[in-house]
Amino acid sequence: MLLNEYDFDLVIVGAGPAGSSAAFAASNEGVSVALLEKEEAVAETVRTSGVTWIADTKEFGIPESCYNPISNYSFCSPTKSVTISDNKPKAAVLDVRKTYRHLAEQAQNSGAKLFLNTNVTEIATDNNNRPIGVIAKVSESQVKFNAKMVIDCSGFQSVVVKSLGLAEQWSRFGAGAEYEVKVENVQSDTWWLMVGEEYSPAGYAWIFPVSKDTVRIGVGVGKPESDVDPTERLDKLIEEKKGPIKDLGNITKIEFHYGLIPNDGLSRKTVYDNLILVGDSAGQANPLVLEGIRYAIRFGRVAGRTAAEAIKSGDTTQKSLEGYEKIWKKAIESKIKSASKIQSRWIGLTDEEWEKELEVISELSADEFLDFIRADFSVSSIVRLATHHPKLAVRQLFNIVKGS
Repeated sequence: MLLNEYDFDLVIVGAGPAGSSAAFAASNEGVSVALLEKEEAVAETVRTSGVTWIADTKEFGIPESCYNPISNYSFCSPTKSVTISDNKPKAAVLDVRKTYRHLAEQAQNSGAKLFLNTNVTEIATDNNNRPIGVIAKVSESQVKFNAKMVIDCSGFQSVVVKSLGLAEQWSRFGAGAEYEVKVENVQSDTWWLMVGEEYSPAGYAWIFPVSKDTVRIGVGVGKPESDVDPTERLDKLIEEKKGPIKDLGNITKIEFHYGLIPNDGLSRKTVYDNLILVGDSAGQANPLVLEGIRYAIRFGRVAGRTAAEAIKSGDTTQKSLEGYEKIWKKAIESKIKSASKIQSRWIGLTDEEWEKELEVISELSADEFLDFIRADFSVSSIVRLATHHPKLAVRQLFNIVKGS
């Protein structure tokens, strides 16, 4: 028996960056929004290293107190290292908890109602399998949230779309393990990406500084390409103080993070009758470094506005929601396809081949490097890259992108 029943125009499952951004945008359009979060606090569990880009934080109104700026980008393989320096910081390492809570507070201030400790167990549907709300467990009670539409922002697990039988679990994904640690020596404006077999087969390891005395050390492994356990590899790298980890001095662990991020490309439909998918539920992630927070916020806002317009018009069919899919596909589809081809090539590189790759990377300007690593390249930008750096490896990159 249901203890409580609520009526909302829109139910959003998941109060991460996608869900909070969708709730913020929809509430601003005047519809009633329930934002459901299964944990007892927003970002109680951290599942991402928090890398993003300063231009995006400014666009989204994320305060400077929520991130650490990065202006030096270091890569290393077991035998070679390169650093690309910029004259001003353009990358950022987010305080994930503070950022996600800022976004959730924005949503609440705009009128959305946040329900914590609310774990969706069932999707309520009409006779045509269209979602008309959700049923959730809150403490020991069941609560039904009736709605005209649902937005699935439940991340990798994709609770809504999988429950409706509209999508299978991701077949390719990245598994990432990370410690946030206090250390003796921090270059707070410099990140490290560590590539090659000893760091991570089918992936990479990283050092991302959070402050002047705190960094995140992590390992990401592509699945199913490798059966390496990222946590075991991370523990080994820290114990053996491999590569630039040795320069950090004494390491004191503060917190462990673990997360999964889809790497199947943009393979899912993201709109159905009464339903929109955003963020990791939609597979909206950059495959080169498996970051997607900026996509989650940007397209969460688009999804929220699209849902509000549909609800107010009285037409929440798939056709009325297709504008959302057109917007995000126009923005990133070709870039993600190109980046996926490059990532597939990177996964197969030997340590010796990584040495050659780092030689090419070392010749890039900071802007060229960041466009590349952000997956913000176009065919025209790769043409310029190949013209400026006429090495065979860069021309191969051009051929990969052009072929997409």
